[in-house]
Amino acid sequence: MSKFHLIALSVCALMAHPVSAEPSVIVTLESVGGRIRAQNPDLAAARLRIKEALGRMNQAGRLSNPEIESAIEHNSRFREGKFEIGLSQRFPVTDRLRLEKDVTLSELKASEAEVREVERQLVGQARVLVVKLLSTRQRRELLREQTAVSKEFSDFLSNIVAKGEGSALDAGQAKLETTSLAMEIRQLDASETALAGELKPLLGMRPGESLNVSGVLPAPFLRAIPVDPFNRPDFQAAKLNAQVAAQGVALEQARRYDDVEGGLFAAAERTEDAPDGYENEAIIGLRFKMALPFWNKNEGNIQEAEARKDRKEMEVVALGRGIHLEAEAARAEMAEWKRLIDEIDETLLPLAAEQTKLAEDSYRNGQGEIQSVLRSREKRLQLSAAKLDALREFHLARVRLETSLGQ
Repeated sequence: MSKFHLIALSVCALMAHPVSAEPSVIVTLESVGGRIRAQNPDLAAARLRIKEALGRMNQAGRLSNPEIESAIEHNSRFREGKFEIGLSQRFPVTDRLRLEKDVTLSELKASEAEVREVERQLVGQARVLVVKLLSTRQRRELLREQTAVSKEFSDFLSNIVAKGEGSALDAGQAKLETTSLAMEIRQLDASETALAGELKPLLGMRPGESLNVSGVLPAPFLRAIPVDPFNRPDFQAAKLNAQVAAQGVALEQARRYDDVEGGLFAAAERTEDAPDGYENEAIIGLRFKMALPFWNKNEGNIQEAEARKDRKEMEVVALGRGIHLEAEAARAEMAEWKRLIDEIDETLLPLAAEQTKLAEDSYRNGQGEIQSVLRSREKRLQLSAAKLDALREFHLARVRLETSLGQ
């Protein structure tokens, strides 16, 4: 095959399958959480807290560095002198180092839970935006269907006006209704664009990428979900912080006694012993130093640590109670919205559809007024919109419930 044929085939392939200049990100209500975990930059930054806590843990529980010291002295005639060198090390008299290690280990676990809490909040925010975006799209589709019906009715009126059998005023009112619906559709387009703009940063999208949210809001369904605060990462972090506070009390109590210092030294000394001459002498010895806890027993820090421990424990109790109340409120709200949706579906919408059909048939037969047709259509549209609003609020409550349960 010649080079010309290869180029021709490549051009044909590009024409058949054009390359998109703008990459697209596709998410659904179910998959948005995975995208957040993989691509959200704020979550990636929050994960660095774990490395910070790991560094603190690796640094904690270590002895202080040993100290080396030396001294030299002599008289004014440089005939007598002394040289000394020593090595000393501080040692804790309590288990302070082990307690420091335990505290930083608990802080590391708390940091991991706090990162999961950031993830929970980001996923909850993204799901709320996806629900609002899907409901806006479904509302727009409803208006488009209603616009098609209104246009058909408007065309019918225009035709009978052209034949001299109808009222031009009625035809104008029907056309105005169709135009108003088209204006509402444009407003919903703007709302969807704004919601997509809020969602893109949460998904970690780059400039130039387009967003495609697929799927629809499913029918409302209630299921029993047990409330367990331990599934919430913020509750886990609160428990771990309370544990850190309790370990902090023991640590401050261990700090009542300062470290002891022990050392080894060696010295060489030259002295004049008249009239016998000069003598050289070597000395090796041990040193020991300990602070006496007379004025500072760390009472203030111990008091502060005990108060912090009590506060953290009360925060755990309050948070657990708040999780239960939050879940109960969301579940009760879901039940109310589901009852309203069922009532609209089973009673109100069928009745509105029947009234709309009767009004249209009466008008076509010359037995009704255009106002009755428009009012019946407006009422039916209001009920359909109310159903979509109730469905949106149901799923927003469901997102709050699942988020409150750490799902």
